[in-house]
Formats: sequence, C-alpha cells, structure tokens
Amino acid sequence: MSNQSDKIILHVISKINEVSADSWDACAGSSNPFVSHAFLSALEESGSVTNETGWMPQHLIAKGKKDDVVACMPMYLKNHSYGEYIFDWGWADAFNRAGGQYYPKLQVAIPFTPVTGPRMLVRKGDPQTYQKILINGMLKLVEKHNVSSLHITFPEKKEWDVLGNAGFIQRTSKQFHWQNQGYRSFDQFLDKLASR
Repeated sequence: MSNQSDKIILHVISKINEVSADSWDACAGSSNPFVSHAFLSALEESGSVTNETGWMPQHLIAKGKKDDVVACMPMYLKNHSYGEYIFDWGWADAFNRAGGQYYPKLQVAIPFTPVTGPRMLVRKGDPQTYQKILINGMLKLVEKHNVSSLHITFPEKKEWDVLGNAGFIQRTSKQFHWQNQGYRSFDQFLDKLASR
C-alpha cells in the first residue's frame, strides 16, 4: 500500500519482530508498556498470540522517505472473539443468522489486555497526517481480507474522537466498580441497603 503524495509506504507484517524494537518504540513512546515492542513480542514469542490461537498479527507499519518507521499499529486478523474483553458474541450470532460470516474480523487491540491506551502509534512530527494514513491502511486491509468488520478496542479518548470524525461507529460502555467502605462481611453490606 502506498501513498505517493506523502511519500509514506505502508507495510503489513505478520510478526512484530519484523520491525526493530527501537523503530516501534519510537512511535509507541514510553507512557504505556502494553503497546511496547517488548510486551507485544512477548505475547507472540510465548505462543499466546499466533495464527494457531486465532490472533494472526497484521501489524501496520508506515515508513517515511528515509525508510524510517513514522507510525505503526498493533492489529490482528481474528477468527473468534476471545481475549478482547469486548463481548460481541451477540453481534456475531445475529450477523451469521442474517446470512453473513462474522469471522474473520480485524481487531486493533492489545491481546488479553483490557487497558485503555494509544492504538495509532505515531512519531512526533505530523500526527494527524500519520493517523489518516493508518486509518486508510486499516480500511484497505478490510477490503484485502474481505472481513465483516474492523474493531479498535480501548483507544484513548483523543483517538476515539479522531476515529469518530473519520466515520467509525463509536462504542460506549459502562463499568460499575464496588468499593468496600469498611464492611467486615457481605451481610454487613446488605444491612446498609434499602429494601427497595
């Protein structure tokens, strides 16, 4: 995939070790360990993330004029929904009953890690241009693989906004967290609740 006007060439790699750790991490930064080359490589090298486990790496790598990596994205071709922590089994079932084939799908995520963080990893310089290039690359990969859908899970709010402005449907969800306020037992907790 190539965008001649920007002199950026997109590559799809099937193993994160096809790109150097220094190049990937120059885009990922150091604020989120889950998008680091070391973490993603450990998932692949351990056998947790492989074609056999249904996580087929399709990482996008954008290279600039000097063959340097200017942007990258952890992406996977999936044949199931395990390990994503977004439960789309209902969507898959409805799509299949309507005559479609839900799997495979493309998933931009950190496998087995339901943690919000960056998904479009870009070097400093022109992040908006690089994000557009990554978005176009994702869409071209959707066409190439003829998948039912593309999912970007747990992106940061600013990326969520960028993706929404690019026409992606923005998923929202609610989480409820219980905090123990000094209860010594479950019965003590229940005693504080009103009957209604």
